[in-house]
Amino acid sequence: MPLDLDTLWLFIPACFALNMAPGPNNLLSVSYGTQHGFATACAAGAGRILAFVGMIAIAATGLAVALQASEKLFLVVKVTGALYLFWLAVQLWRAAPAAQTVATPARTCSLFALARQECLVAAGNPKAILIFTAFLPQFVDPARPSLPQFAVLGALFLLLEWVAIAAYAYIGSHLRRWFSAPHRQRLFNRLCGSLLGVAGVGLLAARRGSA
Repeated sequence: MPLDLDTLWLFIPACFALNMAPGPNNLLSVSYGTQHGFATACAAGAGRILAFVGMIAIAATGLAVALQASEKLFLVVKVTGALYLFWLAVQLWRAAPAAQTVATPARTCSLFALARQECLVAAGNPKAILIFTAFLPQFVDPARPSLPQFAVLGALFLLLEWVAIAAYAYIGSHLRRWFSAPHRQRLFNRLCGSLLGVAGVGLLAARRGSA
């Protein structure tokens, strides 16, 4: 098995917090759910998944050799990833509730156009790139082959991303008014921020590598 259970128990909640954190793509899912319905919003998420597959592949092939060759580099990447989690946690905690205004195609747009919009937003989001280059490697054991580990982590990330797409599409199609209430939006942001902060502490406390 490429990954041990301890790694998975740490990765899954941390990853799911990232998947569920409000961001450009998740806001698109909310908007699509409102305008086009749950099923269409979920299907349009395929564009986002396609962009993430490419990012994961680049991160895996580009970092696998470097991570195995340098323990110091692994430590640097690990600390960078943890600091990113802390930064995102603070941003979410301090975020002021506001009306979500996300530019979306008109109702007459095809499913392909909606999926393309998801893909372009994901591909142009520097935070998404940082997740795959500084977050996923935190859970890669340098003592083991890296590519199988990236494959498992990437597959889990994409699966949880589909869950997030469905959740936000559901919010858009059924709970738009509830989610847009300022105090509820603040509570949701702070919940995600707290989860990310805990994940960052866990990453810093975890010990990787061989003696």
